[in-house]
Amino acid sequence: MRRYNLDWLRVIVFGLLICYHVGMFFVPWSFHIKNNTIYPDIRWPMLFLNQWRLPLLFVISGMGTWFALSKRSGWQFARERATRLLIPLIVGMIFIVPPQVYFERLANVQISGSYLDYWPARAFSGVYPEGNLSWHHLWFLPYLLVFSLILLPVFLYLCKHPQATLLNQIRKLAATPFGLYAFIIPLYFWESLLEPFFSSTHALIGDWFNLINFGTFFLYGFLLITVGDDFWKTVQAHRRKYLYCGIIGFSGLMGIWLFLEDSTLVHFIEALFKVFNLWSWIICLMGYAAVYLNKPSSILSYANEAVYPFYIVHQTITIAIGYYLMDLTWGFWPKFLVMVSGTFGGSWFIYEFTIRRWSWIRPLFGLTNKR
Repeated sequence: MRRYNLDWLRVIVFGLLICYHVGMFFVPWSFHIKNNTIYPDIRWPMLFLNQWRLPLLFVISGMGTWFALSKRSGWQFARERATRLLIPLIVGMIFIVPPQVYFERLANVQISGSYLDYWPARAFSGVYPEGNLSWHHLWFLPYLLVFSLILLPVFLYLCKHPQATLLNQIRKLAATPFGLYAFIIPLYFWESLLEPFFSSTHALIGDWFNLINFGTFFLYGFLLITVGDDFWKTVQAHRRKYLYCGIIGFSGLMGIWLFLEDSTLVHFIEALFKVFNLWSWIICLMGYAAVYLNKPSSILSYANEAVYPFYIVHQTITIAIGYYLMDLTWGFWPKFLVMVSGTFGGSWFIYEFTIRRWSWIRPLFGLTNKR
């Protein structure tokens, strides 16, 4: 049975991703190009999103894997996943990401000349950041492919053994309001013991915290969807409790960031608040989506197909618009609204009038051709 709430959550979270990447243009954090005026307070809503946005996407991806395997053999799944992830990644690294690096180099006065002077002559020389070859925001694709292939034997075993001891234990946890919080125990160890030693690089090789942490969320998604009704009944019935827990969790994090100086003890306390907070928001959003969004619509059908191409092309449009706005004297809201509307509008135009309509382009952006 299709879970339309998962489709809606996926669309909504990727929509928030566009707003998040536009926000990166304005905050003190490192990004490919920056506005001429930085707005430090914008980081607070972004920090809120940043805690659970990517973990939720990997949980949803793990759940989607269960649905995919219910219709495919292991070999069919591996081939389909490689095709839908590798081809867009390669296309993106050749055609979508290079303009982002080009505008960054222009903004930093590292190069001059037109884009045709840059691509392809210099676009693939060396590996970013020292060089120019990069997958930038498309890092999600190789990570998802690695998780899918490495965990495939586990998934196939669990599909064939729905009464496995592990699944029965999860059913017991999922049957109680706070049993689901047992899932934060491994997450706490990763956050407290791995994160300080492996900074996030999104380079795949050596990015051990992200690999283990996001891989865990991907596995969690598969496990929770496998136990089925026990999970959905609990998150629907107790979604308000999880909302309160999320508010407490993020408020605690803000208090730590604002009032406590960094130390070993503070790090371990912060790690606990982080995993409690992000997990609360994940199960809270799952609960509310299951109640209010588990229904089909023509808008969802359109958006669910468009979301993957939007993800692939959006950041290039954001950076291109930002480059031409960065030195203007406009305030925050005019620039923010132009960048958000321009990114959504540009992504929609490319999707609607090229990717969606041309059968030979669709597979390059992860879409199948309709029969």
